[in-house]
Amino acid sequence: MIDISESVMQFLLALIVVGPLLGAAAALLPAPPGLRGKSPDQAVLRHGVTVTGVILLAAIVLALGFDHDQPSRMQATTDISWIHALDVRIHLGVDGISLPLLVLTALLTFLCALYSYFKMPAGPSPKGFVALLLVLESGTLATFAVLDLVLFFLAFEMVLIPMYFLIARWGGEGRQAAAWKFILYTLLGSVVMLLGLLLIGVKAGTFDMVALATDNGRGLTTSVQVIAVLAIGIGLAVKTPMWPLHSWLPDAHTAAPTVGSVLLAGVLLKMGTYGFVRILLPITPDGMRVFAPYLAAFAVAGIIYGSLACLALARPGNKGDLKRLIAYSSVGHMGFVLLGIATMTPTGVNGALFANVAHGLVTGLLFFLVGAIKDRYGTADLDTLAGATGAALYGRAPRLGALLAFAAVASLGLPGLAGFWGEMLALFGAFEPAEGLSRPAFLTFTAIGAFGTLLTAAYLLLVVRRVCMGGPRPVGETPIADVQGYEFAAWTPLVALTVLAGLWPAVLLGLTDPAVQQLLAGGTR
Repeated sequence: MIDISESVMQFLLALIVVGPLLGAAAALLPAPPGLRGKSPDQAVLRHGVTVTGVILLAAIVLALGFDHDQPSRMQATTDISWIHALDVRIHLGVDGISLPLLVLTALLTFLCALYSYFKMPAGPSPKGFVALLLVLESGTLATFAVLDLVLFFLAFEMVLIPMYFLIARWGGEGRQAAAWKFILYTLLGSVVMLLGLLLIGVKAGTFDMVALATDNGRGLTTSVQVIAVLAIGIGLAVKTPMWPLHSWLPDAHTAAPTVGSVLLAGVLLKMGTYGFVRILLPITPDGMRVFAPYLAAFAVAGIIYGSLACLALARPGNKGDLKRLIAYSSVGHMGFVLLGIATMTPTGVNGALFANVAHGLVTGLLFFLVGAIKDRYGTADLDTLAGATGAALYGRAPRLGALLAFAAVASLGLPGLAGFWGEMLALFGAFEPAEGLSRPAFLTFTAIGAFGTLLTAAYLLLVVRRVCMGGPRPVGETPIADVQGYEFAAWTPLVALTVLAGLWPAVLLGLTDPAVQQLLAGGTR
């Protein structure tokens, strides 16, 4: 921790939220002659790396200046009246819940910009690509930083258009249909969510999330809370995605470019679960208590469904796409996050927040690796990769094979790596749910979730066996490239943080736990 004044912290948070938007506007302008390098395309890609690098640096300085002795207190706050008639305010701030997600978003966006500088996806001009990437970053960061319900909704929706175009213009086969499916599902969910947010604001007399959380639902009747949870929960569940509202996700991932998949899985899915924790748990606790068993049931259904879908895709002869398999694995992993939230206990919610960050690190790495494999072999089809002597990454590209195996065992929850703690804490929370929730029901959910971890291990180990193992490279076969320098630079931070979070979980739990304890007890001061 370093000593930074509150005014500097406020500036850093404002820069983190607004900086990418300014960078997006600058990306569309002609590059000055001295900065063009070999070509204008190279200049704009370098601009993307620079802007995201500055935002990442600002996020790291913000994290270092954060008062870790008071992680439950909102820090770096800015509160300015915006729409006086509706009492809508430009209210920003971070606490121990939002800070890790801010840093994760800034890191993944920077790594995607760095990766794209060397491996730009095929499509239209890089200008549009970089501008959309920066708008996407700004919307995501704003979602985790704003403390007003109306601003939250605007930030929540801001990411849809750039992600739509990233899929539709720079994606692969089936990109148009996948992009439309993504936008329609999320927009329909958002319309319902807006009604719920407006209901809370009108009935409580304020849209301020801090004031609403501190009130802890006392100003809202139980019936209002139930309606609000149903409406807002649908919108958040679509973005998470929760089974059975997940069907847009596999198509979007399969069609998206590599960096689109990384950001979609690593960042955008977290916006839905963050909304459950930041809005529904503290503001509508009675409504959440009514729906918690149903949320837990859908969560464990998603765990089993996602795992069985992955097992089916991994089986020989099923023409399973590796990107699609990782997408379905996200349905299962986010099921553990929702299960932790549904317990309404500090243990479960801390597990959900930990699993959020772990999923961003591990699944982001997995999509980077799958994209690299597809670039080398021209396909992500498992049967093609495993055919004849197979991809046999251990023999042909040992570093790439080792990284894929590492990411797979981290994803299945191997103790000592990031994927373990979140799922374990979510299951522990379900074993002893909050007062008023049916313990027999949650014990059943615990058993089903635990069985899901076994299925997860089964399909991921099957993938490793089929892709990494195989016969030696035939004589005369053109060798494939192992991990390149730019790939090493983009992937190493994710590997290092996966190990760090697994071996030293207190780094993250020390931030989230005090904030979660206060959130469940009656808001954030």
